[in-house]
Amino acid sequence: MKRVVITGLGAITPIGKNVNDYWKNLLDGVSGADKITRFDTSKFKTQFACEIKEYNPLDYFDRKEARKLDRYSQYGMISADEAINDAELDFSALDVNRIGVIFSSGIGGFETFEKEIIDYANTNLTPRFNPFFIPKIIPNALAGLISIKYGLRGINYCPATACAASTQSIIQAANYIRLNKADIIITGGSEAPITQSSIGGFNAMKAMSTNNENYKSASRPFDTNRDGFVVGEGAGALVVESLDSALKRNAKIYAEIVGGGESSDAYHITGTHPEGLGAYLAMENGLKEANIAPEKIDYINAHATSTGIGDLSEIKAIGQLFKSNLSKLQISATKSMTGHLLGGTGAIEAISTCLSVKTDLIPPTINTTEVDKDIPAELNLSLGKKSTKVIDYALSNSFGFGGHCAAIILKKY
Repeated sequence: MKRVVITGLGAITPIGKNVNDYWKNLLDGVSGADKITRFDTSKFKTQFACEIKEYNPLDYFDRKEARKLDRYSQYGMISADEAINDAELDFSALDVNRIGVIFSSGIGGFETFEKEIIDYANTNLTPRFNPFFIPKIIPNALAGLISIKYGLRGINYCPATACAASTQSIIQAANYIRLNKADIIITGGSEAPITQSSIGGFNAMKAMSTNNENYKSASRPFDTNRDGFVVGEGAGALVVESLDSALKRNAKIYAEIVGGGESSDAYHITGTHPEGLGAYLAMENGLKEANIAPEKIDYINAHATSTGIGDLSEIKAIGQLFKSNLSKLQISATKSMTGHLLGGTGAIEAISTCLSVKTDLIPPTINTTEVDKDIPAELNLSLGKKSTKVIDYALSNSFGFGGHCAAIILKKY
């Protein structure tokens, strides 16, 4: 089996439009939450989100190309470009038949779909849809666009497993390389869900915070007063490569992917299992693949969306699996800063976890002032400020509607 490493990173997030800015603001504990600027929120229960600040597509695309791309595709293309440049990939010197793209989105072109349907509903004329309507909305479009831009002819597809999607993309990319079916895969995820129908839909589910008076601190994982997640937008991309290929190119290596665990809660279409059975199994499967004991894990980047049941079910799973290691283990929840990017969240959190392994720095969990009484007191939740810790192994969790559970394990290289 081939060893698999990460050689390139790219991100566009609510707290930084490139990896360096994103990482700096994570370590500094910067909140990405603010009032929504895209539409009039006066009739909505939630009036804030984690938008990407000062985003202009014409800074990245010409006008004609920008019109053809939904916002989620734009974000994904931007992150993929950064990751490819970071990895210093020269495709003319590589076998593009063995380079693939596995890139996810939970929803796809939400903004385009909403606009086209509203425009159609508001006219009595013969329906006139944008000729790019279908290519702009399908979740797999982004993987195809990246492949087309760079002429990559290997595996190309899009896992669409809600909020677990981009973590599963990374796991599948690693598996494909491990089996020697590819040398390099561009992987990650993107989402652009800050729309009227998204906000309204999540409000109807009572899943999203309505703390409009204190929106900067509304994403408060593990806190007694948490009242739901804060939606975010953006994308993360990683260049995943066989160790043989990376060494041959003399590439820099951020970390090694040693385990990927996947499972199903098999419980509820939107709710996590209250005892965290799926989360436990995903993490356990990842440990088995990495062939390490739970005691080896130094740090967990938790899924921790700031929902009542979700945070506790994950903590229960961690408490059970790592019960012999709780005093050593450190946990943080970066969604307290970025919000929840749905299908893009696993990718930006894998990037954060990768950089923690590389630098031995752990971003804080911000906004949490009163820890839920049902969370074990010995757990180190990295509250308030960044910390330093030697990290040999780290784990990142992602869980999605439908009961999809994924956990990825990275090792210091």
